[in-house]
Amino acid sequence: MRSPIDECPLDAERARRLFSALIASHGPRHWWPADSPFEVMIGAVLTQNTAWSNVERALARLKERVPLEAEAILALAPADLAEALRPAGYFNLKARRLTAFCDYYRSAGGLDGLSRLETHQLRQELLAVKGIGPETADDMLLYAFDRPVFVVDAYTRRILSRLGLLAGDEGYESIRAAFERALGPDVPVYKEYHALIVHHGKHLCRTRPRCPECGLRASCPTAPDFAGIQGALDSSREG
Repeated sequence: MRSPIDECPLDAERARRLFSALIASHGPRHWWPADSPFEVMIGAVLTQNTAWSNVERALARLKERVPLEAEAILALAPADLAEALRPAGYFNLKARRLTAFCDYYRSAGGLDGLSRLETHQLRQELLAVKGIGPETADDMLLYAFDRPVFVVDAYTRRILSRLGLLAGDEGYESIRAAFERALGPDVPVYKEYHALIVHHGKHLCRTRPRCPECGLRASCPTAPDFAGIQGALDSSREG
C-alpha cells in the first residue's frame, strides 16, 4: 500500500527551484503581519474564505472595542463581537468560531500552556476546536508557534498543478508531508514559501491566470506558447 507521502511527486530539487524562482519574481514577503502570536491566531480564524484586507479591517474594528486578548474577546456580547467582525464576512459564524478558539486558548493556559505542547499534540488539539481545519491549524503552528509545519492552501494546489508538480488530486496531508520531506524542518523557508505562493496565486496565477506577466512562465507547461517540457523545474532529472 502506498503511503500518503508517496502520493505527491514533489521532490527536493524541484521544490527548491520553485522557491528560488518565486523569490526572484517577487522578493521576500515577510509574512505574517501581526503584533503578537495571539493576533496571528485570530487572523488565521478570520481569514477563512476572505481576503486579508478584509481581515485587517475586522481586526482594526475589534481593537477599537477591546484589547486583543482571549478574556476580553470572550467578555464581548456575541452580537457586538459579530458586528466587529463584519468586514471579514460570515461574521456570525466567525464570531462563534473565534469564541470557541478563545475558550480553548484560555482553558489550555494561553500562549505559555500551548507552547509547552509537542507539535503533533498541539496540532491535534487545534484541529479539535470547532471551526479550525488543517490550513488554519497549520497557519497557527507555523506563524504563531514557529513550528516546522508547511501550510497548504488553494493557491498551492493551483500553482503546483499547473507547473506539473502535483497531479491535482492529492490530499492536504499528502502535499504538506511532501513539502516537509523535500525542504526539511526549516521554519523561515516554510514561512517565506507559503507567503510567496499566496502572493503569486493572488496576483498572477489566478483562476484566469495572467501568464504574460508571470516569471514562472518559461517553466510552466500550461502557459501559452510554452516551449519544452517543464523547463528549469525539470532540469534536476537531467544527467
